[in-house]
Amino acid sequence: MKQPVNNKRRGVLKAAGGTALAVAAPMVIAQNKTLVVSDPGGPYTTAYRKAFYDPFEKETGVKIVNVARESQPVAQFTAMVKARNFVWDVTTLTLQQDIPILEEGGLLEPLGLVPTDFKNMLAGTVTPNFLGVDVYATILAYRTDKYANNGPKTWADFWNVEKFPGRRSLRRNAIDTLEQALMADGVSPDKLYPLDLDRAFKSLDRIKKHVAVWWTSGAQSMQLIQSGEVDMISIWNARAQTAIEGGAPVAINWNQGLYSVEGWGVPKGTPKAAIARDFVKFCADAKLQSAFTDTLAYGPTALEAYKDIPPKRAAILPTSPENIGQMRPPNGPWWHKNRLAVSDRFNAWLLS
Repeated sequence: MKQPVNNKRRGVLKAAGGTALAVAAPMVIAQNKTLVVSDPGGPYTTAYRKAFYDPFEKETGVKIVNVARESQPVAQFTAMVKARNFVWDVTTLTLQQDIPILEEGGLLEPLGLVPTDFKNMLAGTVTPNFLGVDVYATILAYRTDKYANNGPKTWADFWNVEKFPGRRSLRRNAIDTLEQALMADGVSPDKLYPLDLDRAFKSLDRIKKHVAVWWTSGAQSMQLIQSGEVDMISIWNARAQTAIEGGAPVAINWNQGLYSVEGWGVPKGTPKAAIARDFVKFCADAKLQSAFTDTLAYGPTALEAYKDIPPKRAAILPTSPENIGQMRPPNGPWWHKNRLAVSDRFNAWLLS
């Protein structure tokens, strides 16, 4: 049975997304109930347990059981909804890559979220069926023992093997890599889409023989730059930051970065939908989001979280004002429409 929200819960909801959330549906009183939440595991689980899972348990009495999801969750998500066999009730998804597929298939549980109610959130991170909670970025990182303070500042610099000699690494994936190739050829970040594929592949032709390693996992990319096997690399910011914190002489360049939003979606038809909706809304709270940033170097979507993040830490997060303004998100609808064909072309190009 649902009961009215007490003052404490009302305060949490109000803080989560502005005054409009103060009239959100009341939280479910669910003593002795559980909610199964899937996340990518590893540092995510540690960070999310501190920021979201434990506080939600304390607030509602609902036990959060977290499980590690597959690296690409869309197939599992789809299978669960179609079979009505829900092994988890909430999962992390990527806004630009996963949400267009799931929305097209009608596979997301309606969450009743109104984006304009979340006035504190980074623009574009809330949809009716998705709430973004963190932002990661694909950026250019380089070894300072190779380039000192004169490292590459743009993708054109990355492509400039005469001015910046050294071993290079790019991701073995069309997404991000094609955008980088176009920026290297002079396309402005705000003019990337629709991608000029012929121009992008001509740009890639120029750099192909200079790419020492085409990496396929975050762990591999971090090892490449941390060990000095490569001198510059396209890499996810948290992986570069981990290398820096491990003592490697590495610098991050946010200019012309591409950022993606991760957050919560709920499989349509889960019997725990009411509790799942409450959990998702709960995670919009800025103070809660600030709690994951000390262990996970991703940016909160609730921008007021920066009031509770030390300035030194804030400087290395993607959504800090100094960094987010230098980057752009990939175009999710364009990639949804073209991903299969473009990925096939990219993979064939790599083998040519």
